[in-house]
Amino acid sequence: MSVLAAIAVIALLIFVHESGHFLAARFQGIHVNRFSIGFGPILWKYQGPETEYALRAIPLGGFVGFPDDDPESDIPPQDPDLLKNRPVLDRAIVISAGVIANLLFAYLVFVAQFASVGVPQAFNPEPGILIPQIISESSPAAEAGIRPGDVILSADSLDFNAEENTVQDLVDLIQNNPERPIDLMVQRNDELLDLTVTPELAPNGKSVIGVQLQRNGELQYRRANTVFEIFGLAAQEFQGMFIQTVQGFAALITNFSQMASQVAGPVRIVEQGADLASSNAATLFPFTAIISINLAIINILPLPALDGGQLAFLLIEALRGRPLPERLQENVMQTGLVLLLGLGVFLIVRDTSQLEIFQDLLQ
Repeated sequence: MSVLAAIAVIALLIFVHESGHFLAARFQGIHVNRFSIGFGPILWKYQGPETEYALRAIPLGGFVGFPDDDPESDIPPQDPDLLKNRPVLDRAIVISAGVIANLLFAYLVFVAQFASVGVPQAFNPEPGILIPQIISESSPAAEAGIRPGDVILSADSLDFNAEENTVQDLVDLIQNNPERPIDLMVQRNDELLDLTVTPELAPNGKSVIGVQLQRNGELQYRRANTVFEIFGLAAQEFQGMFIQTVQGFAALITNFSQMASQVAGPVRIVEQGADLASSNAATLFPFTAIISINLAIINILPLPALDGGQLAFLLIEALRGRPLPERLQENVMQTGLVLLLGLGVFLIVRDTSQLEIFQDLLQ
């Protein structure tokens, strides 16, 4: 069920993104003839009065289609409600609406979280340090057998109690022992495990094991005092997560060779979401929000086949007073789409081969 929940989250975010494009076009009276979740062969479709709605076999995104260049369309090429015949601003609104929809949805997810789960009020600490996430499947922690949801009870005979400085104690131990094995006692559900992890030096010169760390314990929640408190806290969470995500993309671009292994494909995203959902269903709220923000930022990048690439073409058109040749735009977009799908397939194969079930078969 946790895997299905994570898949449902990703499908929902794709739907939100494509709905942004679709509604922005419809509200402006622009013709839309296709609304698709996924690529490739059609698994299911419904033909509406003007638009075909479809689910397709390759779950790597979706698209909204326009009849501008559809040879089967009976709409005259000079129709002012074709997307290509609209002013640059109208087209820019349609293209950017998917990104705006994902950002708005991420904020509303935080609103829903504070309205339903409540506002964090107090923290009941428990012994140990919780591992909420493994940063990379090739990290020292992953190679040592550490999994999301594990609780580290001790490291090199140093016991971690419920005090506030436990996380910093482990961080200090890791940073002071690069390339030296550290013996861990780990609690996984009702099982105690003895694992050994060897920290490695990161590009910044610090010793790391490739995990997130947080105090072990349980948050207590209270009902929000007012609606304004809910919206205010949601804005704070959204702003913090948005800034962190942008910083993460900046680090990836400026230090790609070192950060490339941390790029997650659909399989790893589903795996991480399933781990979070199985440990605490409430964590699906921030998981949904951060994936939605990531989807928005990825799509706004000025790369072919993405929304940012189309916006770049519109900017060039606005500056030079006329669009680039259609053939050139089509070639660039088709090349970008092939590369994007190729990257998606590569990430799926890589992440699938690193799943625990496949690793067990190879051992």
